[in-house]
Amino acid sequence: MSLISLARRGRAVALVVGALMLVPLVAEARPGGGRSSGSRGMFSNSAPAPTNTIPGGAQSFQRSAAPSPSVANPGMGAGAAAAQAARPSFARNMMMGIGAGLLGAGLFGMLSGSGFFGGLASLAGILGFLLQIGLIAGIIMLAIRFFRRRSEPQLAGAGAPYGREAYGAQPDAAQTAAARMGGFGGGAAQPATTPIQLEGADFSAFERLLGEVNAAYSNEDEAGLRQRVTPEMFGYFDEDLTENVRRGVVDRVSDVKLLQGDLSEAWREGSTDYATVSMRFSLVNALYDRKSGRVVDGNATAPQEVKEFWTFLRERGGEWKLSAIQQAA
Repeated sequence: MSLISLARRGRAVALVVGALMLVPLVAEARPGGGRSSGSRGMFSNSAPAPTNTIPGGAQSFQRSAAPSPSVANPGMGAGAAAAQAARPSFARNMMMGIGAGLLGAGLFGMLSGSGFFGGLASLAGILGFLLQIGLIAGIIMLAIRFFRRRSEPQLAGAGAPYGREAYGAQPDAAQTAAARMGGFGGGAAQPATTPIQLEGADFSAFERLLGEVNAAYSNEDEAGLRQRVTPEMFGYFDEDLTENVRRGVVDRVSDVKLLQGDLSEAWREGSTDYATVSMRFSLVNALYDRKSGRVVDGNATAPQEVKEFWTFLRERGGEWKLSAIQQAA
């Protein structure tokens, strides 16, 4: 094989590798994008109580209007919290930009006959350039993993899934919630919080909202989302949908079925009731190209199983609305 043929093959491989490096990582689809977002009132910085459905607990919020106790300025508002949540993405984009710049420099060196290893005028030049591409890709992936680990909590193993069963408090869930809120002599009391009892109609509302929120998100129905979620959660959903439009994809969710659900905690703050429930459910989820309609990520036919904590709130006498989604740890 001639050096010219080798050079052409090396150029093709380099361009393919470069294109793959410049493609942004596809985030997990469905409402919330597989992230933990929202607020749980005064317990936003506390993990929900484990349940039979999700015995491993929940991840901490990655997007929340509630200020984090680790932030030096306790008066940080929703805007600052959102900016802080966006920093890992900025860092990742910065590293991708650096990688793209290095790749561009390498391609220029290849075409001009120079570069880190003397261009593609010889077999050594081809292998050297491919080694350069591999090193750049490795540096970028290590940087992305580093920033992800800084922005996400360490994961703990969850228990095996149970069969379908009705919502219900765990044997010690009521006592756990009461202790966290200062009841029954357990723990330090937190002001203006009281445990509350829920009824069957409340759990029916939670299951209904699970389907309705997913349907509204899938249909990009902003009015439907506003009606069923808090303004904070609507902002996150709207941000994700806007990003889908920018990327030219649409996120479709169907066949949402609740498989198991348990009450984690239910309490009242002033005139607002909160309830955090763990849910194991199945759905069919895929990303489609807006122009061609072809599937670009996910599976359009095979259902997947999801475990999440959903927190709902209602003002006194009002309807329940989605206030937070937290991924299982």
